[in-house]
Amino acid sequence: MADIDFWFSVGSTYTYLTVMRLPDVARRTDVRFRWRPFSVRTIMREMDNVPFATKPIKMAYMWRDVERRAALHGLPVRVPAPYPLKDFDLANRVAVLGEREGWCADYVRGTYRRWFQEGQEAGSEPNLSATLREIGQDPARVIAAAQGDAIGQAYDAATAEARQLNVFGAPTFVVQGERFWGDDRLDDAISWHRHGKVVS
Repeated sequence: MADIDFWFSVGSTYTYLTVMRLPDVARRTDVRFRWRPFSVRTIMREMDNVPFATKPIKMAYMWRDVERRAALHGLPVRVPAPYPLKDFDLANRVAVLGEREGWCADYVRGTYRRWFQEGQEAGSEPNLSATLREIGQDPARVIAAAQGDAIGQAYDAATAEARQLNVFGAPTFVVQGERFWGDDRLDDAISWHRHGKVVS
């Protein structure tokens, strides 16, 4: 069992900041993270919460904020990136399959790198096939499996679990029943894991 559940959706902009640095954070802190893909879009629609797509001032702020925070962490970024994703669900169903087969983190990092550094939309071509080939997966096999009923049911089940945990946004870190929403709450989640409280 992982120490911290990392709930994410490929398509969340701030999740770029987390996925690109989480392996280093895990090594540095000796904390294990369980990567949990789900449909944040489904939950946000249920809440009548459309964060950026219809709000140009807020969207402009978000891109600048991602740019600033990427610089803080030494991450290259080219924004605005294509948004929102046309193939949001496929991008995340592939992540669900990757979670089952053990290559989720590599896929998610690769697809975000191409999306936020090269401008190739996640879940669409050429990003999808190039990322899968890069991590040693056959795109035709993976895409067919991701579009199948078994992965669809697993995706729905993961989203239902996130809903039951009151996860309402991505990224969210869940540790010992506590939720920490946002990339900027990662350190708080690690602190809670270690101390049962947030400490400076």
